[in-house]
Amino acid sequence: MSSEKPTDKMLEDEENSVTMLDVLQEENDLEEDVNAVLGASDDQNCTYNKGYIRQALYACKTCCSKGTRAAICFACSLHCHEGHDLVELYTKRQVRCDCGNTKFGDKACGLESSKLPVNTDNKYNQNFDGVYCICARPYPDPDETESDEMIQCVICEDWYHSKHLGNGENLPNDNDYSEMICAGCMKSHEFLWRYAIKYSVSKSKKCQTNKEEKLDVVENKNGCILPESDFPKKEGSCFWIEGWRSSLCTCDKCKHVYEENAVDFLLDPLDSVQVYEEAGKVGKKETQYEKGMKALASLGHVQQLNAIEEYNNMKENLKQYLQKFVENKKVVREEDIKEFFSEMKSQKRPKVVVPTFCR
Repeated sequence: MSSEKPTDKMLEDEENSVTMLDVLQEENDLEEDVNAVLGASDDQNCTYNKGYIRQALYACKTCCSKGTRAAICFACSLHCHEGHDLVELYTKRQVRCDCGNTKFGDKACGLESSKLPVNTDNKYNQNFDGVYCICARPYPDPDETESDEMIQCVICEDWYHSKHLGNGENLPNDNDYSEMICAGCMKSHEFLWRYAIKYSVSKSKKCQTNKEEKLDVVENKNGCILPESDFPKKEGSCFWIEGWRSSLCTCDKCKHVYEENAVDFLLDPLDSVQVYEEAGKVGKKETQYEKGMKALASLGHVQQLNAIEEYNNMKENLKQYLQKFVENKKVVREEDIKEFFSEMKSQKRPKVVVPTFCR
């Protein structure tokens, strides 16, 4: 059997073959993003009867006049507001779907007809107007030339540009923290700085305790474990490590403080976005990433190259197909995706088998 010296084309093909791993990783990242936004959202049934819950929400500029803030659940965004100008709000806690109530005039909800005129316990911030951060700008910002990461505050649930958090360049790496509380909320709830001495991180300050380690606390005669020492510099936003909430004092005096400050949800172990995201994974078997890795491992070199070519072809066609939805501000439905792949299947070229020879 003779061996051939690799040509530039062969080396290029060899290099391209590993891009399938990039494709699968991209799919995995996308799936995680979907879990983060939608959690266990139901795309067929309005969430109204579930009451006030954390859920993926939308605001409809088409149905609500300027200044009217209203929350729409995921299912209603698809069935009652298709083709409308929607604002994606990510998730917010303790909100009930408003679709079809008095905020929408004569427009009824197509999924749930028996709704109260107003959801009295709903709270709305500027995000429902389509603007975010202390700069009150839309996202993405059409006037912004440089992209900037946005982070959600776990208390006010507004989103902030990293440059507007009040921390300058002293921001921790993404993997070093679990939650963020904005500068405004930290100023309003200064007692939280007591916990920041042990459970906050920044670029220049690593956490002084491990994520699994409990805070060394001194319990006073009333059973309170609120740390006595205070954070040396109480300004800017605060970044917290995973599990920091479990170290909050739960004595009667502190509980009263949480209630007075309307932050008692911090004691709820089911409140965090992480729990919400995990709920989206329950019942799911193999991820697309895991399935793709198995499929890739079963392919030969030539088949891998064919798979890459087919993927790139599909990706370009899908991009062009989805462009019309973007231009018309339409929601992409399951039927639309099925239609796309049906057309792709009919246009698929006959399979070409490339023979290999041994000499």
